[in-house]
Amino acid sequence: AGSGPAAAQAREQPVLEPVLPAPAEEQNGTDSAKAPKVNCEERNTTGIERFTLQILNVSQDLMEFLNPNSSDCTLVLFYTPWCRFSASLAPHFNSLPRAFPTLRFLALDASQHSSLSTRFGTVAVPNILLFQGAKPMARFNHTDRTLETLKDFIFNQTGIEARSDVAVTEEDWEGPLPSVLTKGIDWLLLFSVLFLAGFVMYATVRTDSIRWLIPGQEHEHQE
Repeated sequence: AGSGPAAAQAREQPVLEPVLPAPAEEQNGTDSAKAPKVNCEERNTTGIERFTLQILNVSQDLMEFLNPNSSDCTLVLFYTPWCRFSASLAPHFNSLPRAFPTLRFLALDASQHSSLSTRFGTVAVPNILLFQGAKPMARFNHTDRTLETLKDFIFNQTGIEARSDVAVTEEDWEGPLPSVLTKGIDWLLLFSVLFLAGFVMYATVRTDSIRWLIPGQEHEHQE
């Protein structure tokens, strides 16, 4: 150790070397992690007393309820009334409009809107899509379909926080989305089975007919 101006400068050198940009980078990383992936325009809730989801019937088209020129967000559920997973999800999805009153929530029977299911790649139900305007932006892919996981999904995508006083109630188990399985016929599956059986029968008969029409095949069969 020495003394004088040079020694003093050497001793002070380590003190003058903190990496100042680090806190700023960490803060920026936190802000980017919390930044919403979908910038939703929250609707005006003035005058709305009851927040509930709307179930589309067979004659209603989903695209009529989605405004392509708007930035508002809509959560759409594809379900079937005889799917037990859809039934178990129902009370949790019924409570979402109260948790997020500034967003819209729709549900439709995928078996009655097969063209929409094909258009948006719905190969299994329940299937939940987040739309901004008329454009699908995100798909809920978790197998744990509860109110809390749905809240986290919406918050992570939009940055909109859910109301903390909302929970699943007995009214949510009653509707509007049914939580009780409905016995029904899967007409798509039935049609597919009948079509496959008819095709196999046609191919079998057609093959036998062609075989008997080929010269020499009958003689070879007799031998």
